[in-house]
Parts: sequence; structure tokens; C-alpha cells
Amino acid sequence: MFARLQPILLAGITVRMLAEMATRAGYAVVSLDYFGDADLRGLCPGISLRRDHNISFTPDALVNAANGLDAPAVVYSASLENHPNQVARLAQKRTLLGNAPETLVRVRDSRQLAAALRSAGFCYPQTVWPGDEIVPEITGQWLWKPMRSGGGHGVRVWHGEPLAKEGILQKRLPGMVCSATFVANGLEGILVGVTEQLIGEEAFGASGFRYCGNLMPPRLPHDELLMLLREVQSIVNYITAEFGLRGLNGLDFIWHEGRVWTIELNPRPTAPVELMEWVYDLRLFAAHVQAFTGQLPSFDLEQAIRDAPAAGKAILFATEDIILGDTRSWFERDIRDIPYPGEHIRRGNPVCTVLAKAATPDLCEHKLEQRVDEIKNMAQLGAGFIPVQV
Repeated sequence: MFARLQPILLAGITVRMLAEMATRAGYAVVSLDYFGDADLRGLCPGISLRRDHNISFTPDALVNAANGLDAPAVVYSASLENHPNQVARLAQKRTLLGNAPETLVRVRDSRQLAAALRSAGFCYPQTVWPGDEIVPEITGQWLWKPMRSGGGHGVRVWHGEPLAKEGILQKRLPGMVCSATFVANGLEGILVGVTEQLIGEEAFGASGFRYCGNLMPPRLPHDELLMLLREVQSIVNYITAEFGLRGLNGLDFIWHEGRVWTIELNPRPTAPVELMEWVYDLRLFAAHVQAFTGQLPSFDLEQAIRDAPAAGKAILFATEDIILGDTRSWFERDIRDIPYPGEHIRRGNPVCTVLAKAATPDLCEHKLEQRVDEIKNMAQLGAGFIPVQV
């Protein structure tokens, strides 16, 4: 096992969640991300591209900034899974506690992922890739998606325009959009949580196909939820062995007509992980690190769902340019990714993340909406945000 006193570099566009999980598990960490939120700075030392270097986020800029940080190991988060060459640079002279660059090349290739799943009898939506010689009949509604992205960025309804080489067409399936989190050791995986995704919710300032949170567990009848869990576990075991996945990983899928239709594999810790750690009393950063020695946690998700409350997280996006007031009290309100007092946030950018527990997922969603409204109304107390006068 990696020694807990040796600092681990956490790298990605945002790493607050990983830092919180790591420090809770007793690991020493150093952060390197774009946002450098106020609560992250309270957890560990580190560098923020925007606050310390005043530069935009690019994977290359992030990795360049890592050169000055002394840490013998590294864990990466979004969106480095789309940049295997930069992951290789990060891992130079460091122990890589994440999926290797060659694994990323395979699993982030949707054509390879689809072929592997279909060959094993699992479902993958009808898809058209650039260069396909045989194009299926285009009926129903289809989506245009970037070849590699995340969080729903760039996804749009296709209206018949020519297919660009950097994107794919995928048939839109009705059903519940979900995500699963699992820990893998290269041979098998353990499912530690399944959530319903919140997509384009106006209450949280999102629109279109933009990811804006999760509810756990998904809002399904119990028997149907058990069917979902068991098929997801089968998929997790198969893809872990097929691609040699290790550590924490995420699977995005649609629950459609009683089957799991995989739409994306995220080979790194994903956003819902903190809900599972919070509600199921797990130490998932430790599980991630230990997976690289072959160890997997002993965990029964079906039992955990029966015993634990529901939970949810929502990302609040700015619907106009705003300036924050005094945000120091936000630490006590189950708010995360907290901006600094007086910070200017542009329309469409994330403001913060809100967490909630309740008896049911529906009550969780209601509680999240209430807390977002509270944040918006805090302006009356000088602690919320104020529209920028143009």
C-alpha cells in the first residue's frame, strides 16, 4: 500500500472532492486544479491555474504546473482521461494511482467500448462513427456528441447536418440516465453506488444536456432497481477484466426497457463518489489507492441501499454574470466548491455544489432546490450573489 505520509498529487480541472475524501482517510495530498476553491485551500496546499497563475485551463498548462510540485504519486480527475499523453507526462517519476495511458486510449474510444460490450451480449445504443461505410437507417431522434468530452458539454439534438469528423451520432433512447461507481483491481470490480443523473435542470441554472447533479438511489421500484444493480455489476466485472481497469471508475448508462444501455465509461473517480462515501460511511479514496495493490473493499450495495437514507448533490450554475458576497458561512450549510467573497462568476459557470440527505430521492431533490434558493436569497444578508450591472 502507498504510504499515507507520502504526499499524493491530485490533478484535474477540480479536485476539491478528492482532497476532502483523501484527508478524511488520513492521506497527505497536494492539489493542482483550475478553480482552487476556498474550501479546497482549507484542506491542503496546492496550486490553482486561475488564482496562482491567472491562466485558462488546458491539460498541457496543468501538467506544466505540476513540474514544481514534489509528490511521489498522482491521482487524476476530469478531464485528463481524454488526454492520455498528458497523463503519461504527469506520471513521469511518479507512481500513477489511476488507469494507465494505454488503458485510456482504449476505453475512451467509443467504438472499441461498443464492440466489447456488444460481443458480450450487453447493450450499447445505435451509433454512427465518422468514416462508417454502412450507415443504419436514421429514424427517431438522434444526438450529436463530441468524440471525447464530459458533463454533457457539446451534446445536442441532431437535425440532419453533415457529420463532423470530431463527433458521433447516437440514437436517443427514452429512459432514466444513470451512473454507477465501482472500484476495480484489473480483474474484477465492486459496485459501490448507483445514481440517477440530473440533466439540464432549470432549478440549478442548467439547460440542454448539461450534467448538474445526482440522486441516490435512482427513483425506481425496488424490484426494478435490483434488476438494474445486478446487470450493472455484470457489466462492471466484464469491462474491468476486458480493459484492465483499476481504482475508482464510473459508468454512465440509460435504463431503457429493463436493460442497461452503456453510453460512456469514465476511467477515473467521478462526481457521485462523495455521496457514496457520505451516506454509506465508506473511505473510497483509500479503496482507490488500495486497489492498485489488488485489494477491493467488502461491500454489499443492495444491503446499503436498504439501510441508508437517500442523498443528492446539485451543481448550481450562474444564469447571469454575478459577484459573490461574503461566502464564509457557506462552509456550515453542506455547500462545497465554495467561491471566495467578492468573486466574479460569469454566466454559465459553476457557482458551487450543494449536498443533501433525506428519506427519499424525491425529498432530496426538493431539499437541493430549497438550498439553492437559500443561496440565491442570501444576497439580502450580504452573503449571496449580486447580478453584475452592465
